[in-house]
Amino acid sequence: MAKQRKTPLELSASEFRKTGYHLIDGIADFMDRIGDEPVTRGESPRQLQRIVDAIPFPERGEPAEAIVARAMDLLFNHSLFNGHPKFLGYITSSPAPLGALADLLAAAVNPNVGAQILSPIATEIEKQTIQWMAEFIGLPKGYGGILVSGGNMANFTAFAAGLNARLAINTKEDGLMSLRLKPAVYCSKSTHTWIEKAAVLFGLGIKSIRWIETDNSNKMNTAVLEKTIEDDVVNGYQPVMVVGTAGDVSTGAVDDLKAIGTICRAHGLWFHIDGAYGIPAAAIPELKVTFAGVGDADSIALDPHKWLYSPLEAGCTLIKDANMLSNTYSSHPAYYNFSQNEEGTSLNFYEYGFQNSRGFRALKVWMTFQQVGREGYIRMISEDIALSKLLFETADAHAEIEAMSQRLSITTLRYVPPDRAGDSPENEKYLNTLNETLLNNLQKGGEVFLSNAIVNGKYCLRACIVNFRTAENDIEEIVSIIVREGRMVHRGLA
Repeated sequence: MAKQRKTPLELSASEFRKTGYHLIDGIADFMDRIGDEPVTRGESPRQLQRIVDAIPFPERGEPAEAIVARAMDLLFNHSLFNGHPKFLGYITSSPAPLGALADLLAAAVNPNVGAQILSPIATEIEKQTIQWMAEFIGLPKGYGGILVSGGNMANFTAFAAGLNARLAINTKEDGLMSLRLKPAVYCSKSTHTWIEKAAVLFGLGIKSIRWIETDNSNKMNTAVLEKTIEDDVVNGYQPVMVVGTAGDVSTGAVDDLKAIGTICRAHGLWFHIDGAYGIPAAAIPELKVTFAGVGDADSIALDPHKWLYSPLEAGCTLIKDANMLSNTYSSHPAYYNFSQNEEGTSLNFYEYGFQNSRGFRALKVWMTFQQVGREGYIRMISEDIALSKLLFETADAHAEIEAMSQRLSITTLRYVPPDRAGDSPENEKYLNTLNETLLNNLQKGGEVFLSNAIVNGKYCLRACIVNFRTAENDIEEIVSIIVREGRMVHRGLA
């Protein structure tokens, strides 16, 4: 019998079990008490560097159990917890516990979901997960797609496919240098910054973006959109794509997707929806009208790690014709033997996006869908929206808070001291400074974590609830914290 190789990485079954039980016990205790801890301890980078720098470079190894204990101590005592019930900051959800276990399981098998032969069952699970997400948000059958890292990559993946499909050249073969007309893409002024990155990375340049003005509810003005497209045609540009937003990151606004789809069809443009945050709310029956036109999109970006409560990382590009992805990304070098199986052509996800080697992101989304079901997701998303409305109403009823906006699960507001009421330029400047200082204090203080938005030129506190742990009592406490800290900041500034 051949001798087994001994390496420092191996753990016996008993060692792995003992270390794993210790880790799972620690995580279970952490999840049980997460609401009793600060959202963050507000430590500076220099403080954290001193802690980490105290760990010397390991010349020799040490037992796995000791390493796990040290890592748990660092993460449980020096992190910002987006799973905390009072984390209402950037759009990162409280992560599903089953999703954490799914990531452990996926890492143990370690499939490379770039090619079917390297990930037989993982490929099929990812395909099904994509179908489930499309069905959940109400898309007609036939949409395909791919799991990616997050919103930027989901939008980039669709953006490049849209260019390849709609430009009057073979961009894959000839590149943008062979274009006769300058391309133009269209989006609202509230579109996420990914659009600028995409214009730079894919060679169009930021000047190719047409920033369409928004109305009072932060929706794209479709009359201005159509006029801008028509003017560009007259002036020798080639309109290519319109990006609609289904839940903008500042206020939660949803564009008139039906109208945008009609305009795109009339002009032969690619219609992309950035629904990274808001599109899961399309599953709620009462919001069908708000999201009307979703099925007209050529492509949609959706982030399960936002409003489907998946652990990071999990983004998704959904596309009406999956051939548009393979037309853009597929290649067949001689050293790839990934193309055929006994049934014919395999689905190899490396042909659908930027990555060749890909982790098994779909497993955590797939498992959580089964745990929660359509009804469970609709219930949780609806509760998040109801809590956001409660925050708006509670803030609006307080004499020292001005509630600014509420859409989907995002509420914006600002602290206004009684002696600073009024809309004079001097007051507005002061209130912007006060609320910016207040936000910085709240983020460092650890009691609640909010972010910011600029609404009609006013610096606001922004609360986005994509958190299954947040409850009504948290909303009441958050308002009290804002008022208490706002008064302190006002006294300091005055």
